[in-house]
Amino acid sequence: MIAAQPLNVNAIAEKFDVSRQAISLHVRILHECGLIAVTRQGRERYCAATLDALGEVSAWIAQYRQHWEKRFDKLEDYLDNLQKSKQHVQRKK
Repeated sequence: MIAAQPLNVNAIAEKFDVSRQAISLHVRILHECGLIAVTRQGRERYCAATLDALGEVSAWIAQYRQHWEKRFDKLEDYLDNLQKSKQHVQRKK
């Protein structure tokens, strides 16, 4: 939503079925995390996405993704072998 263009808090709140106070709380948290920039223009606060911080998150997740992909591949191999051995035993009966 705000990745395309900055929006004021009221415009953001209109798109959700929660109170403006709840949106303001989310905006504050996202601002503290560095994911959005908030600027004042008169009485309005405009929010714009600053997604550069997601690069750090993506790099952190990538190391765990590799680990878990290997683990899931091994699990898949184990389950395939287990299934094949069950089928082999059933054929012998």
